[in-house]
Formats: sequence, structure tokens, C-alpha cells
Amino acid sequence: MKAIVCGGGTGGHIYPALAIINKIKEKEPNSEFLYIGTHNRMEKDIIPQYNIKYVALEMYGLKRKLTLSNIKTAYCYIEAIKKCKKVIKKFNPDIVIGVGGYVTAPVIRTAKKLGFKTFIHEQNSIPGLSNRHLEKFADKIAVSFESSREYFKEKEKIVYTGNPCGESALSVKKIDKSELGLSKTKKLVLIVMGSLGSKKVNDKITSMLPMFNERDYEVLYVTGKNYYEEINKKVKAPNNVKIVPYIENMTRVMKATDIMVSRAGASTMSEIIALEIPTIFIPSPYVTDNHQYRNANDLVKKNAAIIIEEENLKGDILVRTIDELFRDKIKYNKIKENLKGTFVGGSSDKIYKTIKNIIEEK
Repeated sequence: MKAIVCGGGTGGHIYPALAIINKIKEKEPNSEFLYIGTHNRMEKDIIPQYNIKYVALEMYGLKRKLTLSNIKTAYCYIEAIKKCKKVIKKFNPDIVIGVGGYVTAPVIRTAKKLGFKTFIHEQNSIPGLSNRHLEKFADKIAVSFESSREYFKEKEKIVYTGNPCGESALSVKKIDKSELGLSKTKKLVLIVMGSLGSKKVNDKITSMLPMFNERDYEVLYVTGKNYYEEINKKVKAPNNVKIVPYIENMTRVMKATDIMVSRAGASTMSEIIALEIPTIFIPSPYVTDNHQYRNANDLVKKNAAIIIEEENLKGDILVRTIDELFRDKIKYNKIKENLKGTFVGGSSDKIYKTIKNIIEEK
């Protein structure tokens, strides 16, 4: 199979793309890939590490309010379409796959206009602006949440596949906690707010760290690269709290985690579901359509997670909630059981079969 894959901006788009690529490689080892991403976001560094050909587009997100930067965005979009025409024609793919982020818009649109088969995958419960715009240019649309269907008009295009990141997490080897200087016998709480971190949440959580003193569990707090130095200088953490800027292959640590505190990005959530980790979500209120809250609330309604909204992250609420969850073994085990019932197995296979069907359709 020859496939162009596009998407990026965050790991929530990039890692599902890699999971799809890996599944195609597993089924068809001689497949050839070209990845189209932005010139200045995470994917430009991550994708080439996997020996995948990479083409960069200068693209920026459209601002919701009137601003001069939207003029530059519109110009870059037109230039991106011109570049995509040349790149797509030259590569001549069997299919063009979009996984979200504004960079997908010119790629999928151009591919469809040129007569190529197209497929998009939506990770969030509320589809992003790009995928909603691209609905009419996609042959099929895969969704990670059943509730996403209501946001698309062409229901016949929708395929419920789940998120392939969850399935990938199952095959990852669990970390030996001693690698991180942690106890092998104590329970572990993992607090992580994304690869870069969040200043507002970091400030709040930092003030709570001393409250974890004398607990019989350990806390691994991942600050994000942007804030580690500042926090490490400022905070006198208790002996049972370890502060780190970033962890490569976080999934290995998640497999050794008893309770997680996290944002509610779709790909992280899919791993949490697959690994059945009782989680306290602190959704980012700064994302489009407040979709992280909707992602997390989808689990809360099934008694499979807990939410603390950022505005309510005060006093000792986080420490208290963690303590209560450890104490209430019935509630803890019920959350794990309900997570198991939420997991969508075989996501990568479903996506692969959908893509194959699109390619084989006359």
C-alpha cells in the first residue's frame, strides 16, 4: 500500500497516526508512506525518527476573532494547496489518511479534488474544526467516541473504531519503578499535564505537593519541560514525591500506575481506558468547544473516572480525592471494571479494514 498520512500539532494526533502506520506495516510490510505535517510543530521532529519521509507545510490555525494574522493563515493555506498538488501527484498514493489538526485541511481537500481516496480519523468526542470541514472530502470517517456521530451530517460515512493508541498501549512493556528511583512495593500516583505542561495547573498542584507528606503511596509529578526548572527551585517536595520534567514513553510508567491525574486528551484517555487506570481528570478549559471536558465526562457518566474542573482545583481537593479513592476499594475496583467495559478492542484492525475497503471500492 502507498499511503500519505497527514496531521499534527499535538501528540494526540501524531501517535494515532503512528499506530495506523504500524498496523498497515504489519499487514503489508512493503508499504510506502509519506507524512505531511507542519513546519514548526511536534511532528516535524517525531515523524522522521521513525524513518518516514516527511514533507512540511507552513500552516497556522485560524483565529476565531478578526485579526490580521488570519490574512497570513489564508495565504499559507492557498500556498499549501499548491504544494500538496505537486506532492500528492508525484507520490501517487492509494489513499490519503488524515488524523486531525489544521494541517490536514489542505491535504485531504486537495487529494479528494485530484480524485484520490481519502480517510480521516477523529480522536475527540467533539470533532475538531478541520475534520468537520473535511467531512465532504472524506470517503470514510472513523470516530473514537460513539457520541461523535451527532456532529457529522453524512452519517453513512461514519465508522466507530475507537482510538488505536489504546490498543498499542497493551503491548508496551511495564517499567521497573526502580529505574525512576521509586519503590517497587508502594502504590504510585502519576500526575501529568501534557508534554509541555500547563502553568496555571502547575501552580495549583505545586502548592499541594507538601500535602502528600507522610502518605503511604508515592507521587511522580511530570511538570512538562517548560516549567521544571522553576518548580524544582521553588518547591521543597516531601520524600514520597518525585518531580521530573518529562518521561520518554510515558505508557511504560502508566502500566505501573495505580491512580493517574491527567488532562483529558483523547489519545491519553484511550491508553487510560485500555490499561484500566482509575483517573482523576483535570480537563483543559482552553481547547476548542471545551472538548476535553466532554471527553472525560463520557467516562464519568459510566462511573469510569473522576473529574475535577480546573477552577475547582483549590485547597487539598486533589490530595483528598486521591486518598479517598485509595481507601474506597469498592469504588476503585468498580472504576477499573467500568473502564474495561468501555475499551474498544481491535481499533487498528478496524481502521486497516476500513482503509482497505475504501481502496478496493471501484
